[in-house]
Amino acid sequence: MGNKHKHYDIAIVGATGVVGNVLIQLLEERNFPVRHLYLLASEQSLGLTLKFKNTKIEIVDLAKFDFSKVQFALFSAGAHISEAYVPIAVDAGCVVIDNTSQFRYQHDVPLVVPEVNPEALMEWKNTRIIANPNCSTIQMVVALKPIYDAVGIERVNVATYQSVSGSGRKAIMELLKQSEVILQGNHDHIKSEVYPHQIAFNILPHIDAFQENGYTREEMKMIWETQKIFADNHILVNPTTVRVPVFFGHSEAVHIETHDKISAKDARDLLEKANGVVVMDDGFHNTYPTAAGDAEGQDAVFVGRIREDISHPRGLNMWIVADNIRKGAALNSIQIAELLINDYF
Repeated sequence: MGNKHKHYDIAIVGATGVVGNVLIQLLEERNFPVRHLYLLASEQSLGLTLKFKNTKIEIVDLAKFDFSKVQFALFSAGAHISEAYVPIAVDAGCVVIDNTSQFRYQHDVPLVVPEVNPEALMEWKNTRIIANPNCSTIQMVVALKPIYDAVGIERVNVATYQSVSGSGRKAIMELLKQSEVILQGNHDHIKSEVYPHQIAFNILPHIDAFQENGYTREEMKMIWETQKIFADNHILVNPTTVRVPVFFGHSEAVHIETHDKISAKDARDLLEKANGVVVMDDGFHNTYPTAAGDAEGQDAVFVGRIREDISHPRGLNMWIVADNIRKGAALNSIQIAELLINDYF
């Protein structure tokens, strides 16, 4: 076990972004053993300060930072930034937890959700990089894990309803501005810059770039990542990822076909005991999780609408909701760091 009294020097890359802000907040909330915290961003953010434990910390230029000053670097500034700077951090002796897609599919880089496959962290020394999965994958596999362990899963059909915060601060502002324009009756003045179409009061069946097979990259991420996290290339995943006019929190309608039959009651019992899961499932009293009402700002993955699929003998349906910025990005990264210092440092 790690030294409980040891403290660590941490760098956050992309500190001024939506996820970066929550990383700072969670390091404080969870009392992570931070000795020095370095907040890194692009040159255009120089002069800004962010608060950590009532101390104002100035933003440091990522391009000029010496990564030998830190033991851990939490990257959340886009795949192109990770591609350029993660190797520099690793060469300086740093352990990187990367929240982008850059290293997720590299075979020797562990892709980790602490509630699902903490054992994968044993491989951290391969590259000194640990990849954080996609937000929509994380919440789904947390809910599927107890059922997978109990009866196996052959196939997953999932439709996601993903909030705009997954596209960053500019997308949040675009939804806000478009909503204001529409509510003022100025439909002719709607500007769409982040998304190809209006997102306010609309739904877009399109997240990330379309691939040659007709699926989007976001949909393919859910397939690749689910198989890698469960270390099971036989799980079939059929996703449709959809952007909805919600600020924070992703929702998913998930339909699974299990290897062995499981009742809705048994599945509910398993989920109620599962680490990181909160079950809200009483339709007769309108009890089911929602993004804005339950998940936003919370650590847990919320599950409701658990029921047997009336169209398949081994089918099970559920509704899964989580805060995509918190559990789907920042919290998962911090949990990985906590596991590392407890078990390997």
